[in-house]
Amino acid sequence: MSDALLTLEIEKLVAGGLGLARDEGGVVLVRGALPGERVTAAIRQGKGVRQGTVRDILRRSPERVDGPELPTADLAFASYPAQLEFKRAFVEEALSRIAKLRAPVAETVPSPQEWHYRNTAQYLVTPGGLGYRERRGHDARLFEGDPLVMEEIAAIVAKLDPERLDPAGEIAFRASRLTGEVVAALIGSGEPRDYLRASDHLLDAGVVGVSLAQPAGKRFSAGVRLIAGESEIQEKFGDVQVSISATGFAQVNPAAAGLAYQRAARLAGTGDHAVDLYGGAGAIARHLSPHFRRVTVLDTSAEALTRGRQDVAHSVAAGLGQKNITFRQGDASRLHDIGADVLVVDPPRAGLDEAAREAVQDSTADRLVYVSCDPATWARDVGELVRQGWKLGEVTPHDFYPQTSHVEIVSVLER
Repeated sequence: MSDALLTLEIEKLVAGGLGLARDEGGVVLVRGALPGERVTAAIRQGKGVRQGTVRDILRRSPERVDGPELPTADLAFASYPAQLEFKRAFVEEALSRIAKLRAPVAETVPSPQEWHYRNTAQYLVTPGGLGYRERRGHDARLFEGDPLVMEEIAAIVAKLDPERLDPAGEIAFRASRLTGEVVAALIGSGEPRDYLRASDHLLDAGVVGVSLAQPAGKRFSAGVRLIAGESEIQEKFGDVQVSISATGFAQVNPAAAGLAYQRAARLAGTGDHAVDLYGGAGAIARHLSPHFRRVTVLDTSAEALTRGRQDVAHSVAAGLGQKNITFRQGDASRLHDIGADVLVVDPPRAGLDEAAREAVQDSTADRLVYVSCDPATWARDVGELVRQGWKLGEVTPHDFYPQTSHVEIVSVLER
């Protein structure tokens, strides 16, 4: 069935960076459109809300700019000030529609860098070059440059011959703005010895370490082994220095994330005991450390907790304090045997599950700092907590991902 061509008036931008329009058939969501524009769009026929993409712009928004067409940059066609306003509106809309709450939302805190901010990238390796995985399907979309990644990664990619990366199917990079170093992980089946040629090529291109990750449905869950050089490099997030790798989780925009971590620590205040749930390697916990007698990091990832313990040990050895941080493996159920004045949660995109919300409600904490990467699940959880007696305070969006529709939220609730 061919796409239908419709002429539409775009009312507003909604989560996902889609322009919302209406016709006699109801709501239509259009990728690549901005509020106030009149567009011709190719609309896919099917069940549910109709969606499509812009074919022609009949009336152009003054906020439209000429940006790169990349699957990873779904708002690059809007000016950066407009992007910040759109992201604030996403949070406001989620708060109203999902949480059923009316509360002020602060202006979005901009990223210190609008371009070349990503310290990580993962690409498909093809005979024709490196490429993105297409939004729908598994085909590669080749590119000549990636304006979102740090220049250090771009410089290495420019030196690579894809044929010399064989037999890897994908490659991941992590860079440090603090040191300028880059580590890489080849993704493919087999043993490290099968990738020595590819590893040497990467080292010659300028990376300081190469690892091998086995393909897996869940990213980097099938094991990672070091082939050569260093597995980790150092990066600064806000007030603290942490170790990062090509395969471990860490925020992709350290400068922007550091601003959010500093805000989270200010909202947490002071007290006897703070618990950082979903705390990973403890970047937020280390910002809490000067303001509490003790801090506990809870996370289910043994790898992240190990990195966190090592980072804190190095900090203590350097005379920078943080002796009051304890790392414990476990989920929210562990809150039942841990008394806390303040909870900080930074859950994955799915937000707090029912058990976690119950553990928060049953905890001894009277303040909750909620950091989120998804307005919808954040609003769902905040709405439920408010119905259980919590009061929502400051809500501040932070932009970790310029040129995209993603937004982070730092908020506080009290009871």
